[in-house]
Amino acid sequence: MSELMVLPLVVRIERAAPPERTDALEAAAMAVLSLLDDPGEWGEELAAWQSTGKIRKVVRRARGAEWRRALALPGRTVEHRTAEVRVHPPVPLDDWPRDLARLQVSGTELTDSAEPGAAEPPILWANSALDMSAGKAMAQAGHAAQLAWWASERDERAAWRANGLAVSVRTAGEARFASMVAAGLPVVRDAGFTEIEPGSCTFVADAPWLYGRVRS
Repeated sequence: MSELMVLPLVVRIERAAPPERTDALEAAAMAVLSLLDDPGEWGEELAAWQSTGKIRKVVRRARGAEWRRALALPGRTVEHRTAEVRVHPPVPLDDWPRDLARLQVSGTELTDSAEPGAAEPPILWANSALDMSAGKAMAQAGHAAQLAWWASERDERAAWRANGLAVSVRTAGEARFASMVAAGLPVVRDAGFTEIEPGSCTFVADAPWLYGRVRS
């Protein structure tokens, strides 16, 4: 049986200037996509993580010296508008690097000071029926981006790459969310480790080329 592994994500949250919630969710998704598109020297770790059949991600927060220590560890930082998110190579669930393990994981809360602007596909839609902390939602957005990447063909990935692996994250009402789930789009069904019930549909990935790609 493959060892359970996890993908660590760290969001920078300085007291004086926390990121906008939507920016942080989009940055998390883009950080995951960056690693999937170009694993670099971490190809072996990425393959081992994906071979488990699970794509578990854990988001922790850092500021000041904590953030500087995270930067000193192997990883890649995505800067997106007000947000900075660092993705690290996958690690065994019970064997995190010390400077990451000591970071806080629960209760990561962020807000948007204004409504996000117009969304461009791919759009990662959050389920409005679920109440998720920012940290939880960042991990779920990362899952949605990964499922969308897996469901995309080579030329579609190339176009996405040419657009900087950009995503939009927005929230969909219950009826709209349900209709997208029924349309064969990639859907994140949560394992239920934290915050919400197992099997809950948290996010759906929406892009013109993704319709009908996933069988329910």
